[in-house]
Amino acid sequence: MIYLNNAATTLQKPPCVVQAVVEAINGQGSCGRGSYTSELSAARTIFHTREALARIFTFRHPERVVFTANATQALNAALWGLLNPGDHVIATDWDHNSVLRPLHTLAKERGVKVDYLPADRKGRLEYDQLEGLLHPSTKLLVGTHASNLTGNLLDVVRMSAFAQKHGLVFLLDAAQTAGSTPISMEEMGVHLLAFTGHKGLMGPQGTGGLCVAPGVELRPLLSGGTGVRSFEEEQPQEYPEHLEAGTLNGHGLAGLGAAVDFILETGVETIHAHELALTERFVRGLRDIPGVTLYGDFSGDRAPVVALNLEGWDPASAADELSVQYDIAVRPGIHCAPRMHRALGTQDTGCLRFSFGWYTTEEDIDAALAALREMTQ
Repeated sequence: MIYLNNAATTLQKPPCVVQAVVEAINGQGSCGRGSYTSELSAARTIFHTREALARIFTFRHPERVVFTANATQALNAALWGLLNPGDHVIATDWDHNSVLRPLHTLAKERGVKVDYLPADRKGRLEYDQLEGLLHPSTKLLVGTHASNLTGNLLDVVRMSAFAQKHGLVFLLDAAQTAGSTPISMEEMGVHLLAFTGHKGLMGPQGTGGLCVAPGVELRPLLSGGTGVRSFEEEQPQEYPEHLEAGTLNGHGLAGLGAAVDFILETGVETIHAHELALTERFVRGLRDIPGVTLYGDFSGDRAPVVALNLEGWDPASAADELSVQYDIAVRPGIHCAPRMHRALGTQDTGCLRFSFGWYTTEEDIDAALAALREMTQ
């Protein structure tokens, strides 16, 4: 199978990830629940993963790398932990339902007010409208680092400067970029960074986290056992336990740590250059195929995601044809990005999304182009 759905999850993992998970399952205990060999092994492995993630995000506080099950839980932890009744949030049309749905519920249940920075018909955010969205009660600016539909990258410098100018907390959703696009929390001025382990970081599913900069304090989304301070009735104030209740996914985090080690050794810049070259090769080839409509802005740097539609095909049927006839895996539909589809005018049809990863080859790209060429003849 030619797998071109890496924006959903990376199917192929570095061999060291598999090895790390197997070794953890066969000999790793529960972190913080004992002082014997298996439990200490779990604690060391998980702390190593925190340190490796702090390195990849240029974040000097590994103890404030908080683990969650995925980016969705991390984003919920940030939003529910930070926002109070009457607070105002500026989000964007690019945002995923993992941001949009919690904000909708917070507006309904806590009276949080939300405005959205709009995108134009090419999916470009209209940054000039930021100032007009500001309210006296604005507390949070949230944006996704890359659209999971078009692959366009957020102007993080501009967003960060706006947040700094107005004293806002800046939350960056790095679900589509962590591990495959260079990120420096300190240089970018990011206060909260949500990531998932199973996409660009090439780790197991069920892993993710939230990096919380010093000075930003969140109420715990969950309360429960931590293995320390058991007589305290509330969640401990110290990080990471403050936001980590219950037994961590130590086996998955062992795999994630191995994946991040692999990425650090390979180089995020090297991975990004490889994926960008594949994306450019694919887009060049698409321009020679009649009946293809591309969505998004292709003028600059981007994530390896391309959304399109084929004349005469609805996206679901096209995806089925690619799967059954050509053994190519892609993703049709709305992609949990309803506001972006409305901006692009594709809310009634959806799109066909191709997304590439470290293990995607030029031969995979050429095979996909050949299949689309045949389908449009």
